[in-house]
Amino acid sequence: MSKVTLVTGGARSGKSRFAERLAEGFGPLRGYLATGYAGDGEMAERISRHRARRGDDWHTIEEPLELAEAVNGNDGRFSVLLIDCVTLWLSNLLFRENGGPAEALREVEKFTGTFGKLKTPMIIVTNEVGMGIVPEHPLARTFRDLAGEANELIAAKADEVYVTISGLPLKLKG
Repeated sequence: MSKVTLVTGGARSGKSRFAERLAEGFGPLRGYLATGYAGDGEMAERISRHRARRGDDWHTIEEPLELAEAVNGNDGRFSVLLIDCVTLWLSNLLFRENGGPAEALREVEKFTGTFGKLKTPMIIVTNEVGMGIVPEHPLARTFRDLAGEANELIAAKADEVYVTISGLPLKLKG
């Protein structure tokens, strides 16, 4: 069984950079499992900046929906596998799944079910979306609730959990 680390934080809190620094503590050939896709020009630019920041020591796998399968299929290939990010994956699931949040949570449980079987250490990035006001729109409330429940499930099974605030990491577990 390999170590699972969760890194959470608000938007632009430094969580991805911190997770990348953690991953750099492992040997070369690091895996980066990206859940986002370039649906518009702004997202394409974000993806390009992330790739440039990581450099050539990373192998990128793009998988917006089948996260558990991608983790299982790449276990043992890399010195570490960084997943960025859970909340993009959840929004992809929410818009794809006919079962809505309940089906998305089943996918989260399938994903966390891989943790005890992994050979490769895994670092997971997610957004903390529940610290602000209650959203006005029903879909936004649904997403906020889904992300909160998913983060709880992942954090409960992770060996270490960090939160980043203003670029500073704080260890919460492990």
